[in-house]
Amino acid sequence: MVFVDEAKIYVKAGNGGNGCVAFRREKFVPRGGPSGGDGGHGGSIFLEANVHDNTLLRYRYNREFKADRGRHGEGSNCSGHSGADMILAVPVGTVVVDEDTGEQVADMTKAGQRVLIAQGGRGGRGNQHFAKPWHQAPRESEEGQPGAERHLHLELKLLADVGLVGFPNVGKSTLISRISAAHPKIADYPFTTLQPGLGVVSADGVPGKPSEKGGGRTFVVADLPGLIEGAHTGAGLGIRFLKHIERTRLIAHLIDTSDASDRDPVRDFEIIEGELAAFSEKLAEKPVIVVATKLDATTDRTRLDKLRDFCAKRGLEFHAISSASGEGVPQLVRAMADALDRLAPAEPIEEEASAAAAAAETELPAPTENEPPAPASSTVAAPAAAPKRARSRAGARRKEDR
Repeated sequence: MVFVDEAKIYVKAGNGGNGCVAFRREKFVPRGGPSGGDGGHGGSIFLEANVHDNTLLRYRYNREFKADRGRHGEGSNCSGHSGADMILAVPVGTVVVDEDTGEQVADMTKAGQRVLIAQGGRGGRGNQHFAKPWHQAPRESEEGQPGAERHLHLELKLLADVGLVGFPNVGKSTLISRISAAHPKIADYPFTTLQPGLGVVSADGVPGKPSEKGGGRTFVVADLPGLIEGAHTGAGLGIRFLKHIERTRLIAHLIDTSDASDRDPVRDFEIIEGELAAFSEKLAEKPVIVVATKLDATTDRTRLDKLRDFCAKRGLEFHAISSASGEGVPQLVRAMADALDRLAPAEPIEEEASAAAAAAETELPAPTENEPPAPASSTVAAPAAAPKRARSRAGARRKEDR
């Protein structure tokens, strides 16, 4: 499946139907009067986060979405049908931005979350609403209001707890295939990974199993394509995939210290650290675990010891593993889980709260002008009914007196 993490769409809610001008004239209805019905409301468009989607591919070629319009009102006080609402499914983690204003409309961070993005137009009132004691045969009505239309930019940011970063061919894909049930492409050439991948890791179970029957700690790991020096200027795959670890709470920095690599591990760490800082200051502030990989292919431990001493001076947690043989992998997984336990959970997003509040308001719309008012409660109606009963009793007494 092609991985698409950005898309631009145009949404148009349905227009409201027009009100009707009609009069009721029947043989045994001496006072028919105006009977024009109201127009139906236009359909609205919602976005819904779906856990079964992991790409925005469906919006790559189909970019226009229009909801049904409301039908026009008819005679005999018949209101038109309202247009059906449209629900667009997006992956969890999708950020919705209005292209015209640049405002963030919603951040779909929870499965099943539904947000209104285009409100349908209200239907117009028929001439039955314009009847007055001094104007009993009105011939005016209202036209339906147009539905909202917007140009939106969808951007997918994967939701994960741990992000794997590093140069190409340092063993990121091999590690995630070892500790989770993910099956990424693994080969002996650079830039094997062309799209980010996710894997669920069981910290207290068997490596490679997403969960255990007895429960235990689990977390999600994101595997990103390799970075190189100058990625923030567009070199290699650039930094277009770094947005997928903006939500992570922990970064695992993998560095190749095997004999097959002649690079300076400390220099590699500083280069990737600089690329993360160039992309976002928040990424540079995230806690980091340094992981030396390919321990099974390391006979000269000079560069490995150099990287260990550098991490000790910087106060960074350090692990040396071999994804091929499994050496040090269980300890690394438990260290990741322990670090996540120490870290605070992800902060709630203000835009999400505001979008949820707006969605709650739209789910319970206020009564419109053409809707009948709510019936009064019994406690309010009782005082108004009392004088009527008093007048009826007084009339009965007068008849008895006569």
